[in-house]
Amino acid sequence: MADLTIYLGNKNYASWSLRAWLALKRTTVAFEEVVVPLYQPASRETVLKYSPSGRLPALKHGELTVWDSLAICETLAERHPRGRLWPANTAKRAEARSISAEMHSGFQALRNALPMEIAARHPTRELDDSTKADIARVVEIWTTALSENGKNGGFLLGHFTVADAFYAPVATRFVTYGITLPRAASAYVKRILALPPMREWAKAAKQEAKASSG
Repeated sequence: MADLTIYLGNKNYASWSLRAWLALKRTTVAFEEVVVPLYQPASRETVLKYSPSGRLPALKHGELTVWDSLAICETLAERHPRGRLWPANTAKRAEARSISAEMHSGFQALRNALPMEIAARHPTRELDDSTKADIARVVEIWTTALSENGKNGGFLLGHFTVADAFYAPVATRFVTYGITLPRAASAYVKRILALPPMREWAKAAKQEAKASSG
């Protein structure tokens, strides 16, 4: 039995859980996962057993419990440096942290207008100015980072880092709602969704959706 357990929300909807899970997969360490069905009468009571904030994801390593996706990623980076979750270069590491923190604390309009629903495909919606501005900022972040670093691996800082994990749920949103993107951003979305861990997560999300509708 693995000494490391991650507690996750529903894979079809839980964007913060996806971020931490992708980082954990990147470390290649053995772990167990527990998916807690959300939006149920007893969901909060169950989540509180694993996370003092009442929110997921949460990571348990022996006696240590870490909650919040960014805190989990930082902990994993400290404990598993071979995973290269942050760039080795100081300036690039600062860039990666800034990109990740901006997603962690912002883009509320995008979150509200385009909630993650991996298994679905919805007609493109009429978007308000705030959501359009959020999308434009995401595209700007991606375009700038990829132009500076993408030739070294195709991801925001060259190789896959926490920054890519943090924007992966946004990539799924753009597909779910048919958002038109510039060529470089569209290619980046395809690279993210083609990653084996992303395909694994998406398959589970579709199975969840099928089970809940059947």
